[in-house]
Amino acid sequence: MSESDGWAESAQAWLGEIGARGDFAREYVLDAPMLARVDASRFTDALDVGCGEGRFSRMLAARGISTIGIDPTGALLTEARKRHPAGDYRPGRAEALEFPDASFDLVVSYLTLIDIPDITSAIPEMARVLRPGGSLLIANLNSFITAAPPPGWTRRRADGTKRFYIDNYLEERPDWVAWRKMRIQNWHRPLSVYMALLLGQGLVLRHFDEPAAVGVDPDRAAEYRRVPFFLVMEWQKPPR
Repeated sequence: MSESDGWAESAQAWLGEIGARGDFAREYVLDAPMLARVDASRFTDALDVGCGEGRFSRMLAARGISTIGIDPTGALLTEARKRHPAGDYRPGRAEALEFPDASFDLVVSYLTLIDIPDITSAIPEMARVLRPGGSLLIANLNSFITAAPPPGWTRRRADGTKRFYIDNYLEERPDWVAWRKMRIQNWHRPLSVYMALLLGQGLVLRHFDEPAAVGVDPDRAAEYRRVPFFLVMEWQKPPR
């Protein structure tokens, strides 16, 4: 996340929105598959890139994983330290991680790739600080979603149906998104851009999922089944 991308101005509105349990997407779509990947391995130390107010860092710490959270937005780090005084939260950017090579056996990017302007530096940096045999765990907006002009869904037709549409999918670009007093710059990239960068670091894809919403009203869940809003990937750095 970058101070120039709207996060500094939107931080207080975000803190009012996110709450302790997270927003809808985190609580009902992404938390369960992300934590399932964490629980499937015996990680000892983690780096949470773009930790925000520290919500997922706290979840990792609760599992006994020594976690460092980094974020460039000061107000979010202040809140992370307030909510988790025993945690380790530091200013930092994904494009230039201030850690030695092979420092962590888990690196997490939980809905942060869309906020990073220089992804060609960020992904190699995340791979660099990962130990051989360690995992880079990613949750990101599906590229179908970031390619959709707001609001994505068309108006209901006379027969009661509605459709989701995308445009300019192969055009990598920043877009401003606004909701509930927040205005933040997100990046659209084709999935192939992310895949090429990750494969280029010699990482091996161990898990891929497009999770559905669970435990919610069936009508709300149906939208997440019709269009995959998110993806979850786990990439492993090959053992030496």
